[in-house]
Amino acid sequence: MSMFKYRYHLYRHLKQSLPKILEEARKAADEIGIPKEWRGKFGLTGAISGCHGLISKEVDEAISAVAREVIPNRVFADEIRDIVKDHYGDEYDALLVSTCEAALWLSFDVLVSPPFTGRGDKYRTRYIVPYERHLHHHGGYGRPFPPQYKDIFADRGCTAGELGFYGKRLENVDVVIVPMVGARYTVHGIKYHPTILLSGVKAEETAKRIRQVAEQNIEMLAGFSSLGYDTFGYGYGEKDKDGAPILQKRLGELAEEFNVPYIVDNAWGVPFIGTDPRKIGAWVMTYSMDKAAGAPTCGLIIGREDIMVPIRRAMGTHGDRYGTWSSYGKAAYVTFDPGKEALAGAIAALKALKEKADKFKRNVDRLYEITVEEFSNLDSRIRHIFRISKSYNSGAVEVNYDDCWEKGVPFPIFPIEDMYAGTNILQIGTDAMGIIQTIAYDGNIFISLGLGTTDENGDIIEDKARLAIRGLVKLIEIVAKYSNVL
Repeated sequence: MSMFKYRYHLYRHLKQSLPKILEEARKAADEIGIPKEWRGKFGLTGAISGCHGLISKEVDEAISAVAREVIPNRVFADEIRDIVKDHYGDEYDALLVSTCEAALWLSFDVLVSPPFTGRGDKYRTRYIVPYERHLHHHGGYGRPFPPQYKDIFADRGCTAGELGFYGKRLENVDVVIVPMVGARYTVHGIKYHPTILLSGVKAEETAKRIRQVAEQNIEMLAGFSSLGYDTFGYGYGEKDKDGAPILQKRLGELAEEFNVPYIVDNAWGVPFIGTDPRKIGAWVMTYSMDKAAGAPTCGLIIGREDIMVPIRRAMGTHGDRYGTWSSYGKAAYVTFDPGKEALAGAIAALKALKEKADKFKRNVDRLYEITVEEFSNLDSRIRHIFRISKSYNSGAVEVNYDDCWEKGVPFPIFPIEDMYAGTNILQIGTDAMGIIQTIAYDGNIFISLGLGTTDENGDIIEDKARLAIRGLVKLIEIVAKYSNVL
């Protein structure tokens, strides 16, 4: 039982206690033995945009090898296409861009927004997304509908208004946001916003609800979109016999039925090993290759070959006007060009994923084992609220506690708005310890390798990974104490 009469009273108390909590976190770093020289140099993930993970020696060497060679970018771009086709088949194609957000922008503007030119008034289009986590990425390219969600992204990002996330909205495009059946959108946090709690999502029921919404918006329907993740903390725990998330498969089926694209944002995912676009019916799938795949900063689009043609044309890579199989020229979205070094690094990373998939999985397995071991040391009064699982798609370990209040343990849950406000204690607390933070909001924590926790060959450095997780566990106990849970 909580000693706080109302939920927001807990978060008010935590806000007032922040200086004490952070001071205890700093002391805890000394107590658990985090070396001074490690602090600020290692972290719980290599997959956050604010501090990129380290590339392996083989990727670094691949970049250095071409840095002073004269090689047309088209040569690299075609090699990426060949690597992807070797795995997914000739019916699929690929394109490298500067970032995953560029990949999303390109995909939505080419496939979902109304025509840019021609006589007559422009029409409006709508695409549908489930009300899920990270919605400001793949759900940020239209004006929200229904209007109750019109201010949903107001406090996300460092900049508000039209120069923030709102500035991504495409002309005459709406995004229809559909709550997921079984999800909870309870208000939590010091910033005090709705959190997105998805461990209880029911896939089939959600798909039926999305179908009803699609039929209601049939005249303007231009697409579907979702994340490509595969864990229950993201609402995709229910899987088919082939291991594909059922909800994603149903969205792919709806896309085929309504003849509109299904755009999948798999930013924190890896090609070949992770979510298979063929199994879920994705028309295109986008990746942030520097998050889990081990590449330098760049984004990758893998999609059906017929759908990739206009996307490649928009980047100026589809072919010269007089007829070639490919080119590397100017077009509407040449600003998303990744550059030669990123192309070479992405090739090396893709080859490593194909040739060393077992090694990638072994590292995830070991990270999972270490996480389970360290969380077993938590106080027994709160240990049971944390469910730990692993994801090969994301190369990550998920620690979920989003139903702890229902279990009678009112441990604080922070919305993403707390992250941007600098009031998510599970993030700023690890920073105070000298451990670079990871994604730890909406009652869900993602832990992965790559930020000082892997060696030059990409293998796990166990003592660093263990100490980072141990710091997180200690911070959880500190937060639980100030929440009067312990």
